[in-house]
Amino acid sequence: MQVKTAEALMRSRYSAFVFANGEYLMESHYKKTRPLKEKKAIVKWAKSVDWIKLDIINTTKGLEPDTEGTVEFKAIFQEEGELQMIHENSRFIKENDCWFYVDAI
Repeated sequence: MQVKTAEALMRSRYSAFVFANGEYLMESHYKKTRPLKEKKAIVKWAKSVDWIKLDIINTTKGLEPDTEGTVEFKAIFQEEGELQMIHENSRFIKENDCWFYVDAI
């Protein structure tokens, strides 16, 4: 899980949702904000939708020399025949040279 920027981690987490990789989603989630027992539910949901695309809207900090950053994105998917969108501004933190997803703000 060695990504160089917060945006790169955001993109890799989107891919993990597309492939329903619950292990990666948990490992890339900051340990202090990581959900304890939701991996199965996340994987089940990720498999139940058709992922269409990820649009990065804006980033603040989150580059290699930074220790924190935000990424605003829109993830488009289809669920039960209807187009849906997650629009989120996510916080990321770098600890021991590894980026982690913290939460949505």
